[in-house]
Amino acid sequence: MLSRVAENLYWLARYLERAENTARLVRSYNHLIMDIPKGSEPPWIILIDILDARDAFEERYQQPSEMNVHKFLVTGDSATSSIRFAINCARDNLRITRDALPEEAWEQVNELQLFANERASTATSRGSRSLFLDSIIHQCQALTGLLQTTAPRDHAYRFMTLGRMVERADMTARIIDVGAGDILDREGAFSGIEPILWGALLEALSGRSAYRKAIGPIIEQNPMIDFVFKAPTFPRSLFFCIDMLRRELKLLPKHNDPLAHADKVRRRLQRYRNSDNDRAKLHKFIDSMQIALIQLNAEITARWFIQHSE
Repeated sequence: MLSRVAENLYWLARYLERAENTARLVRSYNHLIMDIPKGSEPPWIILIDILDARDAFEERYQQPSEMNVHKFLVTGDSATSSIRFAINCARDNLRITRDALPEEAWEQVNELQLFANERASTATSRGSRSLFLDSIIHQCQALTGLLQTTAPRDHAYRFMTLGRMVERADMTARIIDVGAGDILDREGAFSGIEPILWGALLEALSGRSAYRKAIGPIIEQNPMIDFVFKAPTFPRSLFFCIDMLRRELKLLPKHNDPLAHADKVRRRLQRYRNSDNDRAKLHKFIDSMQIALIQLNAEITARWFIQHSE
């Protein structure tokens, strides 16, 4: 497989995952503000901070209002953290790699882009916004499902899996870092709604049902963080993502360096013990995990995407 094709497939999966994750994150926050008393909700800027896009946001908008945040993340297409930007990039990468994937994938990604471009401008009210976000999530899942159920388990599929798992692990870490940090920083101010706030983080990861089945109906800080970090069978936990990365890396040629790095990240996850209300320790650990994911991405890029002269 050409290194250029492998890289496009990797980023196709990353951008699809990013579009779906961002839509789920925004939808989760919109659900949250309807469930808790007015004045107790986290600020809208928290969505921007989770995506590490405050500088880009402040270049465009003076106030982090509800409307401006949604213009930036939902209706706009120029910000690199927006849903439409991710969809456009996914289509560009698929256009180059059409021959490596099922024909239906090209049709579905075009339908996704057309829908996003036509309907994004209508997602101003909370009602129409929810319908738009639901549709984006469902169409991204349909496209990912098509690729998972029809693509051969060859190197093309493996590079897409690597991209999807790196992106998913990164988003999981971001949501817990910023979301949990906001809850812990305001601890005691709204103690009656803290389970709802922790539940909103789980909803952003589509993990509420899985958590209840594995842990129980009451969503509390330590069990929830342990679940999102270490659950071996929950597809959006950090441990699951790293484990999937390891499995696919083993099937690629010349995988020693990236696999060794993934093994190191996995061992670090296994050793981590969450402390009650220790915001600094939690942030430090997640920061180290995000740095490790950046390094893993660099290892993958250096090993398979950069053409080395013989």
